[in-house]
Amino acid sequence: MGARLSADFLVIGSGIAGLRAAVTLQEQGRVLLLTKSDPGAGNTGYAQGGIAAAVGADDSADLHFTDTIAAGDGLCDAAAVRILVEQGPAYVRELQEWGAAFDRQPDDALDLAREGAHSARRVLHARDATGREIGRTLVAQLRTASRVTVVDHALAVQAIAEAGRVAGVRFLDARGALGEARARATLVATGGAGRVFRETTNPPVATGDGVALAYFAGARIADMEFVQFHPTALAVAGEPRYLLSEALRGDGARLVNAAGEAFLIREEAAGDLAPRDRVARAIVREVQRTGAPVFLTLRHLPADRMRARYPVIDALCRQAGLDMIDDPLPVSPAAHYVMGGIETDVDGRTSLAGLYAAGEAACTGVHGANRLASNSLLEGLVFGGRAAAAMVKDIRTEAWVGDSPRDDPAGVGAPATLPIAVDALADLMWRQAGVFRDGAGLAEIVTTLDRAMASLHEAVAAGRSADAAGWQARSLVTVAWLIARAAARRQESRGAHWRRDFPERDDLHWKRRERDTRPG
Repeated sequence: MGARLSADFLVIGSGIAGLRAAVTLQEQGRVLLLTKSDPGAGNTGYAQGGIAAAVGADDSADLHFTDTIAAGDGLCDAAAVRILVEQGPAYVRELQEWGAAFDRQPDDALDLAREGAHSARRVLHARDATGREIGRTLVAQLRTASRVTVVDHALAVQAIAEAGRVAGVRFLDARGALGEARARATLVATGGAGRVFRETTNPPVATGDGVALAYFAGARIADMEFVQFHPTALAVAGEPRYLLSEALRGDGARLVNAAGEAFLIREEAAGDLAPRDRVARAIVREVQRTGAPVFLTLRHLPADRMRARYPVIDALCRQAGLDMIDDPLPVSPAAHYVMGGIETDVDGRTSLAGLYAAGEAACTGVHGANRLASNSLLEGLVFGGRAAAAMVKDIRTEAWVGDSPRDDPAGVGAPATLPIAVDALADLMWRQAGVFRDGAGLAEIVTTLDRAMASLHEAVAAGRSADAAGWQARSLVTVAWLIARAAARRQESRGAHWRRDFPERDDLHWKRRERDTRPG
């Protein structure tokens, strides 16, 4: 048995949501922060473009609200969006007061960028490493805090159910030993699940562990059919799918086909700055129409300025054997962000007593069917902070009583091998549940994963043990199954969910959110 740890508050995840929560919680009690790898390995550190907030002179919370609602294609929770856009500027100013170095113009005004589906320039950035700069700023706020204990290389695998509430989690430590971390309130801020798909911009740690943990504990999971596919991932054989930030197009980069034609304007009035879901679909259609790749070109832009503004992207392109300015950059869509997750209220409370969630692992409904560019860092910041405030309030007043968690059927074991290989699962999800979907393909996934889930339960019931890779594989199977089931149920096309067999949006039957809860 590994370590037995305890604190007043437990935070799982070291991305923007988890770190922002910990900053508040450290003032109110002892905090235990579990991070799967090391701080900085998650999606926050990979966020290039920036953080959206209505801080410009020609902007307002109302405009930001309107843009977010429009991008969400009729399914955003308006109350959550209102909180995001109205409270966001204060949270961003707080970051600046703590030392976040956002880019500025020569007159010291913030250098605000514009990205797709935004009606104003409202994206603050630190060159093309904004997530890394925000993470650095938040970590600095914790370093002097004697009340925060960080445990790295700790993979949370199961919720501890005790006295009708979540009382912490079991986790695998760096040696593979199973330990326990107990707390009066537990926050899941484990990030996304892009590794469910073969093509993804996400880092290796994005395997959906928090969603799987919450699902097996009995928490409600919502909106899993809505997965955003970023339209411009660098598509070079043998290289990872490096993200080419939407900010490039905001600064004038153009999408062209192999003949050099700017094809997007044929389909979208906003051209290259249309919402991400529409751009991604247009790229796939153009590739299918021409039988040739699509490219992002920067040749017409000032080379020195672009290299200075995007040094990370410049280096990634060179690593892939390309010059960011001189060469057309081959791009294709890749899984980027899961709009669904553990259902919460606007204060991070899940359906289970003692369990909270924030960031990409959570689902407030703020993104609806399609996330507006650069709203993800803002979401983690705002709702991470709000979740922390709710955790403090709830342990003091005990006014909030959620459902009782259930025991995880895996007990303390997980299968050493899975009934479907992780690579095969990712390939299946990409082909049948990617940018375009249909009923037959989704049914194939559901049937395959129904069998996989049944075999998984049989294996764990036999008491087989597993290492971290085995537990993460279990998470991937579970999250893929949730995505496919939700996508199969939603017989319409909306936002990032596009069904070839149901190509129209159907507000009469489907202007509602879909939920999953573990049966039994």
